Amino acid sequence: MTTLIPSKIRAIAHRRMALSALRANSSLSVRLKRYNHHMTIVRSLEAGGVQ
Repeated sequence: MTTLIPSKIRAIAHRRMALSALRANSSLSVRLKRYNHHMTIVRSLEAGGVQ
């Protein structure tokens, strides 16, 4: 059985939010800004940093 790591769960959640941001019904600049925001959090969580 695998162990659930809170930072890994948060990274998965933010990755899903980033992909949802790309499909949202808003302007391209807003979608890209939201995507980049969530992916920055994902990268910091995967690197072991605290957000």
